[in-house]
Amino acid sequence: MNKVLFGVVAFLLKLISLLPFWLLYLISDLLFVFLYHILKYRRSVVQTNLANAFPGKSSEERSGIEKRFYSFLADMFVESIKSISITRAELNERYHFENLKDITKHLDSGRSVIAVSGHYGNWEWGPLGIPFELNCEILVVYKPLADSKFDNMINSVRSRFGTIMIPMKQTLRKMAEYKNEPHVLVLVGDQTPTREESQYFTNFLNQPTAVFLGVEKIAAKTNNPIIYFSIKRIKRGYYKSVVEPLIDNPKDCAEHEITDAHTRMLDHLIQKEPDYWLWSHKRWKFKPEDIKND
Repeated sequence: MNKVLFGVVAFLLKLISLLPFWLLYLISDLLFVFLYHILKYRRSVVQTNLANAFPGKSSEERSGIEKRFYSFLADMFVESIKSISITRAELNERYHFENLKDITKHLDSGRSVIAVSGHYGNWEWGPLGIPFELNCEILVVYKPLADSKFDNMINSVRSRFGTIMIPMKQTLRKMAEYKNEPHVLVLVGDQTPTREESQYFTNFLNQPTAVFLGVEKIAAKTNNPIIYFSIKRIKRGYYKSVVEPLIDNPKDCAEHEITDAHTRMLDHLIQKEPDYWLWSHKRWKFKPEDIKND
């Protein structure tokens, strides 16, 4: 995108972010109609993903999940835009953290913490709000976008309250800078590896799924305890992120035990409330036999 057009888009997004929540959700209702009924945005992808993930559910049940997902996707879109100008007071009202003691006990003892989450619920407001809750640096690993202008804009929003954004390939280097300072390193556990990066498949949503091994590789190097952020939607525009201890001493774990553990956590969340996962993502691009045949 050229510089002028990007500037116009960024300005419009800023203006939209200043709208009150009631008006943003009215826009979201209209956006749902556009995405689901008119554009039919990735509906074939969503339907295939749901059919493979829930073979035991009826077509009517899966159709209900599909519609509720698109409604939530529209909400997630306007809530992400709201992140541009949301205030600390608004975040404190709408996004709560529970069981933070399971992080602070490690920080107080001088240990850094590895936190894992997924593209579930509102995953954008967590990195915004967590610096207000913990007295340490919050490092969030992300996969850069192809468009550097949008990548920079999104990361400036995510870091506006103090979160430090780290491109995936710079994770170890950045961690070295903070090795003597207790911190929380946040990783998204459901990113899709490339074919070349697909070294391990685990069962996720009833099918073999390629997963990154980054969490367990970092844990093996540091032996830092691992927690999981379980994001739950309370009602429209309101969330809580529950800290759930996962593994205290990673060096005691067998190979792939950590990867299986955090994958099961997300699987459990989705099985319980499937409407809030990113079903439009092309998560299953290849199967184990595709890798073996390369």
